[in-house]
Amino acid sequence: MTSDNEMSKEEISKGETAPPASANLLRTAADPALTEDLALALLKHPGLASEVLEQLAKNAGALKSRKAKIALASHPKTPRHVSVPLARQFYTFDLMKVALSPTVPADVKVAVDDVLISRLKTVTPGERLTLARRASGRVAAALLLDVETSVDKGIAGKIVADKIIDAKTVARETRVMQTALENPRLTEALVIYSVLRPVASAALVQAVAQNAKWSCRREIRAALLRTEHLSLARALEFSHDFPAPLLHDLLASSRLPAPIKAQLLRERRADSPPPGP
Repeated sequence: MTSDNEMSKEEISKGETAPPASANLLRTAADPALTEDLALALLKHPGLASEVLEQLAKNAGALKSRKAKIALASHPKTPRHVSVPLARQFYTFDLMKVALSPTVPADVKVAVDDVLISRLKTVTPGERLTLARRASGRVAAALLLDVETSVDKGIAGKIVADKIIDAKTVARETRVMQTALENPRLTEALVIYSVLRPVASAALVQAVAQNAKWSCRREIRAALLRTEHLSLARALEFSHDFPAPLLHDLLASSRLPAPIKAQLLRERRADSPPPGP
């Protein structure tokens, strides 16, 4: 038997839209005795008003349920001022689940991704690898830069951020980078953004330059030619994709060392046909 303030699963699922039904939904959302099952059923009600969702968000008893909190944060009509603070309470993979949900509005996904990105330095190595493989493209791109700052900013490859990084740690972090590059949600634009960041390292540039998926793309090659860490061999290979005027423009804005730029230009002049009579 249900209380006066609580509807049954069957009543909630009928999808009635008359004013009395809406009032009942509000009372149900506010009921301190609301169970997890009824809260989940309520969230599946068609045409649920945002007022009901806001009321449910105030129901401390119902939100003791992890499933109910995730379902509320993922509901397409949950106001942003409710879903984003709620998401800040979630564990790593719950955040990922909300950010990837097809029902979540785009602006909320961005906010949830930002929460997740802010936690990257505190998640476990296993979580980092899973996020690299399965999270959104923005999170994968953030991991590319987060990983490279852990691997590449040291002295003689040993001291990083005042702590010793052993070979096992470097191998694990490199695996995260490689996995992030294979993330199906990572886009060309995000890869270009990552390699062109001032903090992008030699490890990241090298990984992208050698990656079969990304290194064959012309826009990626153009971006790599503008970085400071591309090897001479790769720079020579990629430079052949561009006519001389475009190559000159790329090198004008490139951070490649001057000797590499000069070598690329010499190679291009050597490849150019002699002027006609």
